[in-house]
Amino acid sequence: MSKRIVIALGGNALGSTAAQQLQLVTETARSIADLIAAGNEVVVAHGNGPQVGMINLGLSTAAESGAIKADMPFPECGAMSEGYIGYHLQQSIGNELMSRGMDKPVATIVTQTVVSEDDPAFRNPTKPVGAFYDKETADRIAAERGYTMVEDAGRGYRQVVPSPKPVDIVEKASIQALVNAGHVVVAVGGGGIPVIRRDGRLSGTPAVIDKDFGSELLAELLDADMLIILTAVEKVAINFGKPDQKGLDALTPAVHGRGAVCQGLHAAQGGGRREVRRVQARPHCPHHPAGKGQGRHRGQDRYTGPPVTPRRQVFGST
Repeated sequence: MSKRIVIALGGNALGSTAAQQLQLVTETARSIADLIAAGNEVVVAHGNGPQVGMINLGLSTAAESGAIKADMPFPECGAMSEGYIGYHLQQSIGNELMSRGMDKPVATIVTQTVVSEDDPAFRNPTKPVGAFYDKETADRIAAERGYTMVEDAGRGYRQVVPSPKPVDIVEKASIQALVNAGHVVVAVGGGGIPVIRRDGRLSGTPAVIDKDFGSELLAELLDADMLIILTAVEKVAINFGKPDQKGLDALTPAVHGRGAVCQGLHAAQGGGRREVRRVQARPHCPHHPAGKGQGRHRGQDRYTGPPVTPRRQVFGST
């Protein structure tokens, strides 16, 4: 039976250079094409934390050196990242489909995601973006540019920016129309470009939306049957990157739902809107829900939230 599936690729799983990213998405495109060949409707979302941070830092450095006339605002950097990541994805998926004799259009929609200007995240930046630095370099960048730099899971120091929760997706009708017309759609890149709505008008705001929350909202608005969240880690874990890191094979909302175990778990469970039936780490093989690196989240075991319909599935990892 065919399903409507939203696949979310983590920004850190896309590599650190354009060439590496193209190679990785070319490999991923094979598994995505397998899903499409099986008759499923597929929408692809992706993170952009490393990419948007590097774009922002590179253009800031160029502006300060006089190579370009002005710095680039963060929302525009997000749009750039949506464009070039989407380009790689639609090209790779399109090439793979053509190699199989499948004439199916693939399109990227540069997506705006509405957030609330009263979101407390704007007062407490937490979303890591850009490259990793040692402490000395991070301190220098913080002093020179006014960035907030924090240690990120034992991997080095990164800039953090506000990460408000998504409220609505501006282009949802366009995405829905393309999916209904049989297109493969790449959308909500980096969670979407954060915009606020004021007096009936939209304007960009400097922030990054977590791709897990943006992807969950997209899946909900599209009435998707399944959300798959893929990243570069082996499985869902607590205390990631610390000496007491522990991989989790089974999750329940009563035991793990309050901790920072899985963004996909929190997103899908949020406000009781969605029953989370299973969360599964699948960085290696996005087209099959079983095998290496799996972890299960059983939302029906001890769920105590508002009544929900237990028909959606969520697969993912941090």
